[in-house]
Amino acid sequence: MRKSAAFFIFFLILYLCHFRFAYAKVYIDIDSPSFKKFPIAVTHFGNLGEAVDREGISKEIYEVLTQDLEVSGLFNLIDPSYLLKTPEDSESGSKDRINFRDWSLIGAEALIKGNFFCNGQIIEIEAKLYDIFRGHFVMGKRYVGKRKDIRRIIHRFTDEVLFSFTGERGVFDTKIAFVSDRLGNNEIYTMDFDGYNATKITDHKSIVLSPSWSTKGKRIAFTSYKRGNPDIYIKDLATSRESRISHHKGLNIAPAWSPDGERLAVTLSKDGNPEIYVIDKHGNELKRLTNHWGIDVSAAWSPDGKKIAFVSDRSGKRNIYIMDSQGDKVRRLTFEVNYSDSPDWSLKEERIVFSSLNDGYFDIYTVNSDGYNLKRLTSNSGNNEDPSWSPDGRYIAFTSTRDKNRSVYIMRADGSGLRRLEAFDGDQFNISWSPRFW
Repeated sequence: MRKSAAFFIFFLILYLCHFRFAYAKVYIDIDSPSFKKFPIAVTHFGNLGEAVDREGISKEIYEVLTQDLEVSGLFNLIDPSYLLKTPEDSESGSKDRINFRDWSLIGAEALIKGNFFCNGQIIEIEAKLYDIFRGHFVMGKRYVGKRKDIRRIIHRFTDEVLFSFTGERGVFDTKIAFVSDRLGNNEIYTMDFDGYNATKITDHKSIVLSPSWSTKGKRIAFTSYKRGNPDIYIKDLATSRESRISHHKGLNIAPAWSPDGERLAVTLSKDGNPEIYVIDKHGNELKRLTNHWGIDVSAAWSPDGKKIAFVSDRSGKRNIYIMDSQGDKVRRLTFEVNYSDSPDWSLKEERIVFSSLNDGYFDIYTVNSDGYNLKRLTSNSGNNEDPSWSPDGRYIAFTSTRDKNRSVYIMRADGSGLRRLEAFDGDQFNISWSPRFW
């Protein structure tokens, strides 16, 4: 009860203020062939509290905000040295007197500014977005939370900025689950999309593999050898309770949540050969989907839940196949690559990401669900594996050995904007990107 109450109180105090959109206008068509990055200026937020910002809060807000905007790939940040010292800046950003003409002269078409007030461990942040080109206030938000929540607050505001410009939510308030052996055993961790706030969520002191987020991000399914056999567990992230839902003799591996959050596609070897099955979230209502001498693993649902991609060696080599959710109409998807693995289906469009062996190393590829438009996204950079789409379909998280150990990276869907996330000791693998949490 106490944990639930604390969880509720946090979101209660992290409230939205009375500011509303001045008008509903989509500025950026991110799918347009002529898309160009939008020039935006960001000021350091003013301190409405004590005269000296001893904790560097303004710097932290600025760094998180500008990093989010850069990662989006949609904005061209105006060089900070060009930022103007304006009357409103001298008053800690507390006024709305914006000299739109002067900001326009340095090339800015939008402006983000704001202020904060810190009282002990409680912080209040007010952030505003302005349209410099049209001379309008676009939207503003006020957040109240704990000092440690600054990054999350700014991630949420950046999502609002992205929505104002594109009409789509971003991924700045999402998380990435992964397996790490940093402490000697494989355990599951989660971290923010930018690599911060890593948290260990299992303590099985055994082999733990294949985390998979539920549709609403409240639970993670995974495989663990905690009791000797590879069994499937579900962990409730709010209560920290775990339940073992599949423990047939042999393999119980690679769980994948269905889009409705009620079922999981899994690989079981209870009948001898590893095959794809569907079970409900309690481990009941078992239905076998594949029946072949080949090994069938790594299921991934289509966004509408009507199809499932999976890996099979029924053709002699591991390739990606697609079937309907009842196990019928099986067809091979990959032909131009060798030894493919780890398919993941984009929630935004009919596109599948996977890894495939090429010239002795694994690389990341994407392909349409009809088998056309194959694209190679990585090359000449060690082994690149375990790809996972972001919920908006604009980014891919994956692991790479380009810096010796297997580490987590993100890139845009076209392979650009490569960024390594927080560096850990040991190896990280089995990536799963969460859905949006709001």
